[in-house]
Amino acid sequence: MSQTFSKYKRLNELGLVPSNEFQDNPFITNITVDSRIVKKGYLFAAMPGSKYHGISFVKAAIDNEAAAILTDHAGFTIAKKILGNINIPIVIAKDPRMKLSKIMARFYGAQPSTMIAVRQIWELLGKKAVNIGTAGVEGAVSISLSHTTPEPTLLHKILYDLENSGVSHASMEASSHGLEQRRLDGVYLTAAAFTNFTHDHLDYHKNFDAYFASKLGLFKRVLSPEGSVVINMDDARGHEIHEISKLRGQDIITVGQHNCDLTLKKCNFDATGQQILFSWHDEIKSIRLDLIGYFQAMNILQAAALVIACGVFDTLSELKTVSGRMQLAAKRANGASIFVDYAHTPDAVETALKAMRPHVMGRLLIIVGAGGDRDVSKRELIGRAAEKYADVVFVTDDNPRSEDPELIRKAIMHGCPNATEIGDRATAILTGVDALNPGDALLIAGKGHETGQIIGDDILAFNDVEQASISVSTLDELLL
Repeated sequence: MSQTFSKYKRLNELGLVPSNEFQDNPFITNITVDSRIVKKGYLFAAMPGSKYHGISFVKAAIDNEAAAILTDHAGFTIAKKILGNINIPIVIAKDPRMKLSKIMARFYGAQPSTMIAVRQIWELLGKKAVNIGTAGVEGAVSISLSHTTPEPTLLHKILYDLENSGVSHASMEASSHGLEQRRLDGVYLTAAAFTNFTHDHLDYHKNFDAYFASKLGLFKRVLSPEGSVVINMDDARGHEIHEISKLRGQDIITVGQHNCDLTLKKCNFDATGQQILFSWHDEIKSIRLDLIGYFQAMNILQAAALVIACGVFDTLSELKTVSGRMQLAAKRANGASIFVDYAHTPDAVETALKAMRPHVMGRLLIIVGAGGDRDVSKRELIGRAAEKYADVVFVTDDNPRSEDPELIRKAIMHGCPNATEIGDRATAILTGVDALNPGDALLIAGKGHETGQIIGDDILAFNDVEQASISVSTLDELLL
């Protein structure tokens, strides 16, 4: 049921008590982490950061008439140095990011009643649903986002607006960054799924253990003991998730190839999809999916497990691929296919190519790159995966950002010395499409759903799906 948002809430209504001597209990009109947009009555949340502490901007926040400050002990110490006498309520939290997520949930007080990870299935069951993730908010409502998991100050406004627009079911991608920064801690999840753990985000996390520890936060901290967990037991880390969830008393549904609650028994592949055979306990079912790749069948079953009590099996055959995820972008007149996928890690490139292989009668071609200002250790590994699992490899630019794109390509080429290097991405796509013979397939990897290419400080319009279609039209018209 939609709720009316009260514009003003007292500090203590948000569960906050000043840590300094102030007895004031001011009205809070809004909450922000950005001192530049503070207005009268705002709570300024001064968060610790990797480069500087948000409390460094406390004077600007006070000048803009902030009503109170939320920070940690280090922030309070810095504030005393900057301000001397502190004439404003300051709340000190041991974990201010978690506290911020919790108070944002209280501030808005509403979100869709069911929060899990299967928008398309809910829509097919007649529910008004959205997905919040890398591509923004998609579904019944569309919103562009700059982060996979938005900051809690934005996230809870979105959830409030969604609930009040009649959205009853929402799914979220729980990024490791978002979990580490406690962005999801105020979200009331019904269920969560563990899909896999691969080489990624080591530019942010110190090592694999730190990366996995962030992922564990979803099951150990964010999801309540009353929640349900879906676990891919084919992943080596699945057993660790299983033990943690079992200790917390969460309901568990296992998914995998061998003796699981939901078991994928067989896939028969063709050029445009697959027929899958699976079992739910002792019940055997078979359906056709118009989706490429074994891993897509596994993803579908994991999504189904999250809503298995809702008659979900009848909807599976109607599911379509997510934008930029093994998406059929175009077909040549000779029957060759071009797919676009977001694969931008060694594991993802390997998984995508291995998934495509059973569907391809001829050669398998791939276009790969790597993002700048990100984990450099995965570049050569991306090249190795491409050369090992594809017949023809083209290395091109992804989002070079501030780095020299030639040096990024060079690092990838160390892993695939037989590849063809073409810096310009549009030219690389045109060349790859031109190389397709009957029965071949081309995978354009790395950017997926993205509609821009980041070069330096500029974001240039670029869409892999559109570029593939343009290339096909140009080449096939020349042959007419």
